Amino acid sequence: MQQRAINVVLTGVTGTALAGMLVAGVAAASDDSAPDKQFLSQQAVASQEHKTAPKHTLNEGGKSTAKNDAKAGDKAGKNDSKRAEKDSNVLLSGKTTASYFWDDGSGVNGDTGAPAGGKPMQKGLFASPSWPLHTKVKVTYDGRSVTGFIGDRGPGKPSHRGIMLDLDTYTFRYLLDGEKPKSKYTSGTGEGHLKNVKWEVLSWGKGAGKKGEPRPFGS
Repeated sequence: MQQRAINVVLTGVTGTALAGMLVAGVAAASDDSAPDKQFLSQQAVASQEHKTAPKHTLNEGGKSTAKNDAKAGDKAGKNDSKRAEKDSNVLLSGKTTASYFWDDGSGVNGDTGAPAGGKPMQKGLFASPSWPLHTKVKVTYDGRSVTGFIGDRGPGKPSHRGIMLDLDTYTFRYLLDGEKPKSKYTSGTGEGHLKNVKWEVLSWGKGAGKKGEPRPFGS
């Protein structure tokens, strides 16, 4: 009887001890896994932030260049717009053979008087057989350009041979070699014509004449 009572007591103590050990083990296992779960959670958040965070470059001072990049993009867009707008100012373009003249009413070289457009002879005053007077024109040859206006009529008969522009001597000589004429009435070289001069109409004048492709004098 006494031995049975001892056994019962031992059994109870042993069971309690085992239960305690099981509970402690479960708690320990739970505690050990908590840091792992927390670490994984932090990794997921960091990964998400890395995917969604905007990428910015840094300058030498370690500051973000995002604002500067945005401004540079806007500036580039505006430059493109200005460039397109500038190109759109050319109303008509082509190429022709050009001659030269200086018609100031002095009678030199057999000129016929003051320019037909009403403005005195000057640098940048061109003659066309058909375009409206005061039409703004840009001429280019061998990488050099001059912008002038139609202030006179001409050339006459040569226009029927495809010579559709008469340039003042200063413009002619500059396009030829970048130099200046020795006098107003001659270019100072043996060249009397420039072939393949590019012309661009920038605006039509309000004077007499016809818009569009140049036409021979009197046609």
